[in-house]
Amino acid sequence: TPGSSPRNLLDMDTFSKSDPVVVLFVQVSGSSEWKEFGRTEVIDNTLNPDFVRKFVLDYYFEEKQNLRFDVPHSALLGAQDFLGQAFVALGEVIGSQRGRLERPLTGVPGKRCGTILLLAEELSNCRDIVTMQLCANKLDKKDFFGKSDPFLVFYRSNEDGTFTICHKTEVVKNTLNPVWQPFTIPVRALCNGDYDRTVKIDVYDWDRDGSHDFIGEFATSYRELSRAQSQFTVYEVLNPRKKCKKKKYVNSGTVTLLSFSVESEFTFVDYIRGGTQLNFTVAIDFTASNGLPSQPTSLHYASPYQLSAYALALKAVGEIIQDYDSDKLFPAYGFGAKVPPDGKISHQFPLNNNVENPSCAGIEGVLESYLQSLRTVQLYGPTNFAPVINQVAGTAAQVTDGSQYHVLLIITDGVISDMLQTKEAIVTASSLPMSIIIVGVGPAEFEAMEELDGDEVRLSSRGRYAERDIVQFVPFRDYVDDSGNQVLSMARLAKDVLAEIPEQLLSYMKTRDIKPRRADPE
Repeated sequence: TPGSSPRNLLDMDTFSKSDPVVVLFVQVSGSSEWKEFGRTEVIDNTLNPDFVRKFVLDYYFEEKQNLRFDVPHSALLGAQDFLGQAFVALGEVIGSQRGRLERPLTGVPGKRCGTILLLAEELSNCRDIVTMQLCANKLDKKDFFGKSDPFLVFYRSNEDGTFTICHKTEVVKNTLNPVWQPFTIPVRALCNGDYDRTVKIDVYDWDRDGSHDFIGEFATSYRELSRAQSQFTVYEVLNPRKKCKKKKYVNSGTVTLLSFSVESEFTFVDYIRGGTQLNFTVAIDFTASNGLPSQPTSLHYASPYQLSAYALALKAVGEIIQDYDSDKLFPAYGFGAKVPPDGKISHQFPLNNNVENPSCAGIEGVLESYLQSLRTVQLYGPTNFAPVINQVAGTAAQVTDGSQYHVLLIITDGVISDMLQTKEAIVTASSLPMSIIIVGVGPAEFEAMEELDGDEVRLSSRGRYAERDIVQFVPFRDYVDDSGNQVLSMARLAKDVLAEIPEQLLSYMKTRDIKPRRADPE
């Protein structure tokens, strides 16, 4: 939900301050078209407005969601009354510190237009999950021959006073003092996020023919149940019909809440807002099977009019991930080439030729170094993945507290030579804070890559299984569409390779019981 607060706006009124409003436009995916999404309220007579109205957008990590904020002087849009505009990707706002991003407003030639402050927060859809256990004592006997076979039915109350069933316990046979198994239920299901809303619980005696006998009922609320974290809570089970009929009726037994605990289900955004950095590393295949870069048939061939498949894949994925990496410095390696000055074969040479610091500034820096390397190294072989995977794994192993997560992008023509070592490297890396994306370019059959992906069969090496599935593979050729709309097809490629990253990050955090750091209060 981005909120917005422009600062130090241009004053367009002769007699008073401006009356600003913010209009949000969203770019249609894969096109240059902008659609108005909504607008804030107008705030009269101020150059530092704080807008109340929020924009509620669906957020997708794997997509580039471009936003444009226009600040006209008033709701009556006229070009002459334009105070400025700002362009930003939604990922940049979410990836910025504490979900706050300040941008200069531009668009009025020769004038400083002030700034716009954007705030993003995830709409908490009440993600807590409750685990509780109950038992009962001295319930009414309902069965002619035995005791009772009790079970509980939970109902949440609705706005209109009706009740909706939200949980049934198992049946405990032949007892008036049952102890039910602990069970788990989302808070949303129990009370729709309203802690004081009535939760009604019916106690029944189970009958084989489905005509279960009503023993009694009691009412509580989430807030009341949650107090049981510090003490047992005992509820009287009452049967209204018996209560009316019998003067001496006390109750139909009691139910005791034995335990109650709450856990939060964290999301990807919780970790990013808590300061988790995504570190992006690139590894590019420089083996001879790609063909001579100077030849149009080569997978590395870049014409004056079109980037190579390698460059396109790198741009598509990198431009999304860079929004979540604060220093925008990306280590970039090549593998499978003979490297100057002595022509040694290397499987992890820095594209910028700087062994001490292989990081490139931004995706543009990586592209520049990649093109430079194509001119200086000799494509050779074999195609070994393991060295660069182990290199990133070594870095990932240094910080495992959840503050850093690594994403390695390998772009290859897919003819892999060190399959056994690569499997071993991936199985080892699967317990570290990292994910691997493999984009296969060219016409090869990619069976080996499919095996590494591990979607169908969990990857294993020498009897050890990968702790998590950390590899996502896609063939580049599946995204080159005949219509020639490169922007759209690269957006689809990025979407498919990045879609699993949030889940993979969450699975690492969960297995290590790492909770997101709390973003500092404003």
